[in-house]
Amino acid sequence: MQTISEIRALLAARGLRPKHRLGQNFLHDKNQITRLVDAAGLRAGDLVLEVGPGTGTLTEALLDAGAEVVACELDDDMADLVEDRLGTRLTLVRGDCLDRGRTLAPAVVDALDGRPFRLVANLPYQAASPLIAGLLVDGHPCLGQYVTIQKEVADRLAAAPGTKDYGTLTVIVQVFASVHRIGVLPPSCFWPAPKVTSAMIAIEPGPAADIEDPHAFARFVAMLFSRRRKQLGGRFDRAATWPDGISPEQRPETLTPDRLVALWRCFGHEP
Repeated sequence: MQTISEIRALLAARGLRPKHRLGQNFLHDKNQITRLVDAAGLRAGDLVLEVGPGTGTLTEALLDAGAEVVACELDDDMADLVEDRLGTRLTLVRGDCLDRGRTLAPAVVDALDGRPFRLVANLPYQAASPLIAGLLVDGHPCLGQYVTIQKEVADRLAAAPGTKDYGTLTVIVQVFASVHRIGVLPPSCFWPAPKVTSAMIAIEPGPAADIEDPHAFARFVAMLFSRRRKQLGGRFDRAATWPDGISPEQRPETLTPDRLVALWRCFGHEP
């Protein structure tokens, strides 16, 4: 695994510097990298999607664990670096991992070739939320997501109803998966050190939710949380038969994910 000095040297040799606008904060702490790879429970031949490989520190650890790696890199300079160092050992996809900021890009989907995979990555902060949600609702055979993200995003994933962090992303993740916090990473684990604390989390699919159209359900929840304090009776027929435990006087932000699913089943698509 690369030290800070080695990462600096790799970049300096190419006249490169970390690009803040792309969220380039390279995870270099060897213990944390090992912790992330171990959490994924990889076996030889397992397929892994890594988003934002940077200089390839985590990539090397994944390859050494026997994984088959598809790495997606937005930055052409970093893609060139990784390809020169590890090109024969991985499949490199150049470009944004997301299509229109919402779903996996077609080039990534093609590289995965319909095979079950795990996401293991030090995620660029701007890609974290849409990528996490997209992998859960798009029907890809993702066996789990093992990632480092901003701690504030991790807090949202595990938030309870009625709290400020509880929202659309919380509901989507908790309906379709279970969330486990592996640990908290101080800024010193990265170079350059970010201004925020990070968290390492595992998101693993739960029992299949009885929702025929996950995308429509996600839009339904987003619609409700767009006015999270508006009483439900202002959106749905107060005279209708409401699900047990839900009343027209309640607000979306107070409902558990299970009750939001019940509301979806009762009222169907967006009003």
